[in-house]
Amino acid sequence: MGKAIPRRIPAVAAAVAATLLAVAAPARADAPEAMRVCTTGDYPPYSVADGRGGYRGIDIDLVRDMAELLHRPLRFVPTTWSSMSADFAARSCDLAVGGISDSAARRAYADFSLSYGTDGKTPIVRAADADAYATIAQIDQPQVRVIVNRGGTNEQFARTHFPHAQLTVWPDNVTIFDQISAGRADVFVTDSVEGRYRARQHPDLRVLHPEKPFDSFGKVFLLPKNEPVTAAVVNGWLASQLATGGIERRFAEWIGPGATA
Repeated sequence: MGKAIPRRIPAVAAAVAATLLAVAAPARADAPEAMRVCTTGDYPPYSVADGRGGYRGIDIDLVRDMAELLHRPLRFVPTTWSSMSADFAARSCDLAVGGISDSAARRAYADFSLSYGTDGKTPIVRAADADAYATIAQIDQPQVRVIVNRGGTNEQFARTHFPHAQLTVWPDNVTIFDQISAGRADVFVTDSVEGRYRARQHPDLRVLHPEKPFDSFGKVFLLPKNEPVTAAVVNGWLASQLATGGIERRFAEWIGPGATA
């Protein structure tokens, strides 16, 4: 009897999500309004621009599947980490996705979905320097060149924890790893999931202790404030994906031992 309950959880979660989505789906015969989704496209494995005007990633797959079930077209709205608050507050998008961390600053202008994953900050360095920058104390030194992308929680973390280091704020999150490879920066502290993905593209780099990051926080979708129907639909969908293993499978595709994405 005790084993029967866990087996029912995926079916129950999926049924709840389907009910919520059916209620929220447009009933009119004319073309449904597009779902506008803000994303930076620079934060794999959550969201990455494909170079052809589209996006790929864990969050992208999730929101595409949700829109398909809602029978709504999807329109991605480019944003940046520094402009996300203005874009969202101006209602340029209906939700925002792409490896977004739960933070107090973001709660000022958006509501959060339930957390679909947990992550934390960890260093990325050249392989030869793997023993030199493993701790906050080692990094927070005047001779250490820390690089960070502008406008997100990575910059907040660096400014809080590395006040004595040489800090370079880089304009994008795509070419920042090339700066470390080229020896123009020593360390970049970012989410461990991104570090594990990026290390696959840069064999000369190492992500340090990703299983024991410096901190821990939830990954969420940003939702409009005080819109309970939207929150119920998005949370129902995420809950069903968590319960049925959909999110776990997507992470395995991007950063697992046999990753193919």
